Amino acid sequence: MAAIAGRLSLRPPQRQALAVLDQLTRFLPLRRTSGHVPSELRDALASVNAFYPAVSDFERDFPSLCFALATGVGKTRLMGAFIAYLHDVHRIRNFLVLAPNLTIYDKLIADFTPGSPKYVLKGIADFALSPPTITTGDNYERQIAGGGRLFPVAINIFNIAKLNAEVRSGRAPRIRSFREELGESYFDHLAGLDDLVLNRIAIAARRACAC
Repeated sequence: MAAIAGRLSLRPPQRQALAVLDQLTRFLPLRRTSGHVPSELRDALASVNAFYPAVSDFERDFPSLCFALATGVGKTRLMGAFIAYLHDVHRIRNFLVLAPNLTIYDKLIADFTPGSPKYVLKGIADFALSPPTITTGDNYERQIAGGGRLFPVAINIFNIAKLNAEVRSGRAPRIRSFREELGESYFDHLAGLDDLVLNRIAIAARRACAC
C-alpha cells in the first residue's frame, strides 16, 4: 500500500483513504460466489461499523463505501490508487467506473489512458508493460468483437447519465442488448463477474465522493 501511495504521489487525504480501504478489505468479502448471504453482509457491516460508527448501512446488497473528498483533492487519482491496490494485493481484475455526466466521463477516459498528461496509473509496475484494457460506452461493442474483454485487467468506463437517458426515452440501453459473442448482454456479462468492483463519482455541493 505504501509503495502504491508513493508511486502515485498521493496527497495526505488520498493516502488516508487508501489506508482505510486497506484496513477494511482485510475482513470485507471481495469476491462473489453464489451471491451475498444476508448474514454475511450483516457481519461485514458490523465489522466496518466497529471501526467507523458513521457507516450504518451499505444501502446495497453488497459492501458499498463512499470516500468524501473536497473538490480538487484528486478523486480520479484516488480511484487509480484503489484499482492498483485491489489488483496488486487482492488480484481483482475487473472494474466498472461510472461517471455522472459527459464531462467527467470524457475526463475519466483521458485520465485512464496511457500516455495522457494526467495518466493516473503512471508508475505502477504491473501496468507498465501491460496496461489495463479501457472499455467505454463508445467502444465496448468493438472490444467485444475483438476479444478485448479477455485482457488480464479491464477498466470499464460508462456514462450513467446516457444510460438513464435511454431508459427515460423508453428504449432499453444498448448495453442490455444481446451479444452473440458473449451469449448474453454486456450488462449481464459484467453483472456475472465474481470480482467486479464498482467505482462511482458523485458530486454534491462542494464535496466529491469516490465510491
